[in-house]
Amino acid sequence: MAFTNEQLERYSRHIILKEIGPKGQKKLMKAKVLIIGAGGLGAPAALYLAAAGVGTIGIADADSVDLSNLQRQVIHSTADIGRPKVESARDSMLAINPEITVHTYYEYITSENISGIIRDYDFVLDGTDNFPAKFLINDACVLEEKPFSHAGIIRFEGQLMTYVPGEGPCYRCVFKEPPPKDAVPTCREAGVVGAVAGVIGCLQAMEAVKYITGAGDLLTGRLLTYNALRSQFRTVPLPRDSHCAVCSGERTIHVPFDYELPVCDLK
Repeated sequence: MAFTNEQLERYSRHIILKEIGPKGQKKLMKAKVLIIGAGGLGAPAALYLAAAGVGTIGIADADSVDLSNLQRQVIHSTADIGRPKVESARDSMLAINPEITVHTYYEYITSENISGIIRDYDFVLDGTDNFPAKFLINDACVLEEKPFSHAGIIRFEGQLMTYVPGEGPCYRCVFKEPPPKDAVPTCREAGVVGAVAGVIGCLQAMEAVKYITGAGDLLTGRLLTYNALRSQFRTVPLPRDSHCAVCSGERTIHVPFDYELPVCDLK
């Protein structure tokens, strides 16, 4: 596949990097990435993956744009209030890069549909903000052998890790079960600084780019944490659980299942 003159100009800053180069850019253009959640994390990730030239991007979210979203969900605008987030996100991505293909899933991701959706993608980004969704995404990706980036944000802090089949722990190795109901503040109760979502969402996009191109080291077996108040990043090693219910030889989870959703939605 030869680059057009427009593509050579659009992706020139990638192509001159020895870690990416023409070969890596072509890999990005052939890649398929799914983003679950078009909110604080999914918004910056989607914009940067579109700009990077990822050939096919899926975006899944059952919510519509609300005024309170705009403090951090930079893929949407005031004019988008009331529109499905997936439609607003699609339009913003195509405005940046009309060459890519965007598939939208205006529906809740559940145990009934997740496996069929993720099966078509090379890499998955978890941009959700509740524990039941995160465990569902982890279990489905492990069972379907799909690499994915987990991330979470609250107040002034964020964290992320990457799972690659056969390499390092999965999310359930680290966090065995969702916390009891009401044990953790909801996203509406706790609050979050919008720029923190931008930092962590961009790091998720970077994990996808590195996985696709083979550049650098992924956050497999490591949890990256960010404290905005202290301007501090830390990397914590994560051991694999040899008794993990979904990724070990002692697997007891063989199909994805749904936990009860909290009151807080995907906003």
